[in-house]
Amino acid sequence: MNAVLQMMDRVWAIALNTFREAVRNKVLAILVLFAVALMGFSLVLGQLSLHEEVRIIKDLGLAGISIFGVIIALFLGVNLLSKELDRKTVYAIVPKPLHRWEFLLGKYVGLVVTMTALIVLMSLVLAGFLAMQGGRHGVTMIRAEVLIWLELLLLMAVAMLFSSFSSPWLSAMFAGALWVIGRNTAELEAFAGGKLAGSAGGGVLRVVLELLPDFRMFFVSGANFDEAVVSVHDSFVTWSYVGNAALYAASYSATCLLIAMFLFARRDFT
Repeated sequence: MNAVLQMMDRVWAIALNTFREAVRNKVLAILVLFAVALMGFSLVLGQLSLHEEVRIIKDLGLAGISIFGVIIALFLGVNLLSKELDRKTVYAIVPKPLHRWEFLLGKYVGLVVTMTALIVLMSLVLAGFLAMQGGRHGVTMIRAEVLIWLELLLLMAVAMLFSSFSSPWLSAMFAGALWVIGRNTAELEAFAGGKLAGSAGGGVLRVVLELLPDFRMFFVSGANFDEAVVSVHDSFVTWSYVGNAALYAASYSATCLLIAMFLFARRDFT
């Protein structure tokens, strides 16, 4: 029991240090300001529309949280670990009574805390803008923001997987490419079942799509699941769907982290 508590203390110490480092990053603050600016710009566009102010604020607000959240997730996921290597601080940490997997897990927990704080902050700002226009930040918006949060946590796990063995630029490119593919799984599945139907290429593409992360599961505007439009205006997914998405994100993230820990443990720091 004492060993488990000591392990948790070490992981949490790394997580807090990662959170402090991320909060002090000026690039992160600039990206958050851009997201808030996009939400503010939605007020201007709302004034130009005809009785669609609240709808536009919701759409652009969620788009801002999602787009800038993806950029932040990629930036943090590939940079914080590489910085430890570039500044040689990892050389002083690893020889201590700290396993490499604890170090990597602590980094990810710190990123989760950072991203959670950012999503809450941007969601509160969006709620404020909605209130200014007489709108309501209801349960559908909360579900949408939770799905975005889950998507970003999964993306950070994928980014950390690549950063455990590759350079920051390549890691960002690989993780970003997987995100783009994951957001377009429906189109790729239709292509595999259409022009590539019955061919070896179509079968390979289906297998690849099953293995890659399905980021479309967390898309909250215009997507279609089980013939129900995922929208913050009309029908929306239930908490049951959000729970299933959370299980998917948790299991896939855990798999990525386990592989990253294995690769990071075998990495040569000499």
